[in-house]
Amino acid sequence: MSDLDEAYRLEYFEEEGFMRKQCTQCGAHFWTRDESQETCGEPPCDDYAFIDDPGFSEEYSLGEMREAFLSFFEDHGHERIDPYPVAANRWRDDVLLTQASIYDFQPLVTSGKTPPPANPLTISQPCIRMQDIDNVGKTGRHTMAFEMMAHHAFNAREDAPEDLAYQGEVYWKDETVELCDDLFVEMGADPEEITYIEDPWVGGGNAGPAFEVLYKGAELATLVFMSMEQDPEGEYEMKDGNSYSPMDTYIVDTGYGLERWTWVSQGTPTVYEAIYPDTIEFLKENAGIELTAKERDLVHSASKLAGRMDIDEIEHVDAAREEIADKLDVETETIEALLSPLEDIYAIADHARTLAYMFGDGIVPSNVGTGYLARMVLRRTKRLADDVGVDAPIEALVDMQADRLGYDNRDTIREMVSTEVEKYEETLERGGRRVRQIAQDYADEGRPIPKETLVELYDSHGIQPEMVEDIAEEVGATVDVPDDFYSLVAQRHDTTGAVAEETATDERLADLPATERLFYDDQYRTEFEAVILDVFEREDGYDVVLDQTMFYPEGGGQPADHGTLSTSDTTVEVRDVQREGEVILHRTDEKPSKGEFVRGQIDVERRRRLMRHHTATHIVIHAARQVLGDHIRQAGAQKGTDSSRIDVTHFRRLDRETIKEIERLANDIVLEDLSVQVEWPDRHEAEEAFGFDLYQGGIPAGENIRLVHVGDDVQACGGTHVQHTGEIGTIKILSTERVQDGVERITFAAGEAATEHVQAMEDDLLDAAEAFDVSPEEVPATADRFFSEWKERGKRIEELKEELAAARASGGSAGEEVTVGDTTAVVQRVDTDMDELRATANAIVEEGKIAVVASGRDGAQFVVAVPDGSDVNAGEVVGELASQVGGGGGGPPDFAQGGGPEADALEDALAAAPDILRRVADV
Repeated sequence: MSDLDEAYRLEYFEEEGFMRKQCTQCGAHFWTRDESQETCGEPPCDDYAFIDDPGFSEEYSLGEMREAFLSFFEDHGHERIDPYPVAANRWRDDVLLTQASIYDFQPLVTSGKTPPPANPLTISQPCIRMQDIDNVGKTGRHTMAFEMMAHHAFNAREDAPEDLAYQGEVYWKDETVELCDDLFVEMGADPEEITYIEDPWVGGGNAGPAFEVLYKGAELATLVFMSMEQDPEGEYEMKDGNSYSPMDTYIVDTGYGLERWTWVSQGTPTVYEAIYPDTIEFLKENAGIELTAKERDLVHSASKLAGRMDIDEIEHVDAAREEIADKLDVETETIEALLSPLEDIYAIADHARTLAYMFGDGIVPSNVGTGYLARMVLRRTKRLADDVGVDAPIEALVDMQADRLGYDNRDTIREMVSTEVEKYEETLERGGRRVRQIAQDYADEGRPIPKETLVELYDSHGIQPEMVEDIAEEVGATVDVPDDFYSLVAQRHDTTGAVAEETATDERLADLPATERLFYDDQYRTEFEAVILDVFEREDGYDVVLDQTMFYPEGGGQPADHGTLSTSDTTVEVRDVQREGEVILHRTDEKPSKGEFVRGQIDVERRRRLMRHHTATHIVIHAARQVLGDHIRQAGAQKGTDSSRIDVTHFRRLDRETIKEIERLANDIVLEDLSVQVEWPDRHEAEEAFGFDLYQGGIPAGENIRLVHVGDDVQACGGTHVQHTGEIGTIKILSTERVQDGVERITFAAGEAATEHVQAMEDDLLDAAEAFDVSPEEVPATADRFFSEWKERGKRIEELKEELAAARASGGSAGEEVTVGDTTAVVQRVDTDMDELRATANAIVEEGKIAVVASGRDGAQFVVAVPDGSDVNAGEVVGELASQVGGGGGGPPDFAQGGGPEADALEDALAAAPDILRRVADV
């Protein structure tokens, strides 16, 4: 037996009379008190045994079950903490969505860098697992949105480093399994029916032994003992093929599915009736789904076998359907017709709850990250609703769940959903033409549309595979949609793309002590003294390391300070400042000597401008949240000396009135001359007090974080700021633009920079007034009049060109006429612009003649046009003519244009035109 096998032999199992067995169906090892048990208890090895036979002594709703769980663990020494948002990228940068309760504490707590908010603790954490999207509705048990009830204990080994944020052991495997057993018993479960399946866990670079806890065929808990980390030299090889070694910390990581516990307590046919009873009934009635008593009995029986439908475990849904139909002794088509609409109803209810979590926690639909995943869920919901005949607005379905979940931003949620549905319908209208062409191409080739094309069509155009199937059928193409299609799409986007940075640093640099950061002591101080600890020669200068510095290094969107370092002999320019770990590097143009005393001088004007712009950034995003809603979050920022920009998440464009309101509110905060306060609280206390909106500009590490308070706005921030908002002077929003779907960029200027921009705009206005010879107040009306007159003049010029072209075509200045088969061709040189060439050619064609019109004004240019029924291909003719003047061209058979640089060859090309026409026409 391997060491990992030994990890499953617990004293508690021995004391309680458990036996270790191997499943006769799947081969998994499990622990049970039942001597006669031969299978592991998990579908498809066993069917659900709790449907119509609830597994607990009472029925529970979701809220009642959550409270029962949390109270049990509170009574057993755990501190209850509040759940985190479903958008995990609010407090960590390596994942997008919260998929388990342990995500709340990774990577800082699990690594021992920061302490947990409590130890041990219990929580009921909302989660979203996009990889389950294709299973939702089909298995009877899968939900994409769910709450993971959990208890956690964070332990450190005896030989762990002393600087870990927590020490010693709280409890480990035996106590964890005993707590699980006790909870089951308290809920009225029969201990003989509890099975612990051995299932080693890996994830996120960590691993450890784990138990899946089965009761009456339902997996109700997973007990993970996170104790290893990935190591190429590790002694344990896990199921992912990687090697692992013990880590300094070891974590009790449990997960109890709230929805499944509620389901088992009620014994309903599927989990959906237990957790969405009102929504399911509403959707059935809205879609007109009515079942006879016989059909209800059949659905009921099929529900007990639905565990066989797990898409992750079977090759194809159809095969599982056939197996269920065979067991029930009915036709597969009968089962399909009965279950398919219900599965869609179940999925719609679950997806609506998922969207409520996403939008309620401030995720904005977009084409990247969490926004893309939200958009994918919403569009699938709309498609399912259309397919099954649900005509209730999607925003109403999501609002029902948002109301039940207690979100306060329901108006914004409804607005986001309705706006996104409108965008989707526009996308379908545009994308249908693209799909039809692709389907036709594959039909002509006699090949099915491949999976990769389906994924790309969805990813790039939002076209769902069901729509591709419909269009493909119309044109005679085939398509095989994989059962896990939406999981495949989600895999493309269910990552932040974050890559650990690898920096090649000198060994000398690694040995240097942390640079003392004086800029946090007094952000207005501009001179200081220091000692040069080391100097590193670089390709473009030197990196100087001091024992302490007032120079702010680039970070958090704030550029570095500039200035000088002076010794008794020389002064060097500091033109950049960067941070490597805890050491600050000053990039200089010349080399000072190691060990010398230096006097540092900050560029005061640059520092002051950056301070004003950084504080103004906090004010602008706060004002935007007040005007637009709490879903507004920073998606990027860059401070500058002349202007700054901030990118915010929002689901529609910002109009002028909205920008004026944000600007007005921002300047109200400036005029109030509010004190800007800085503190360094414990991170958990800060998160509890202010939530994860703290992390607008990045996620800092450490037990304590630096908070900057500007009035009601509080953000974790490492930048330099003014002491009072009045020092900013004024804030002027210069422009807005959409930088990507779901992200709006606001560019603004503060202080002197704002004044300079306003003066520049005033200069432009005065210049325009002088050019128009009117007062500045009259410029808008005058410009509008000039523009209208310019457009009218342009229209008149086009009319005159067409009249001139018609005159030429009728013989006023006609060119050579030649016969091409049964048609007359006009070959004519008109030295004019391309617009007039096209007009002349069109006028000639209207007379039923072929037009070959050329100009030598700008090189050599040709337009060839042919009337309906002509055998001449205009594109081929232009191609040959243009080749004779050193160029190229082409176009459709009836109208083409082209040219080249050799104007001297134009006459020879025109002379060859008759022969080219006849050759192309084959006459």
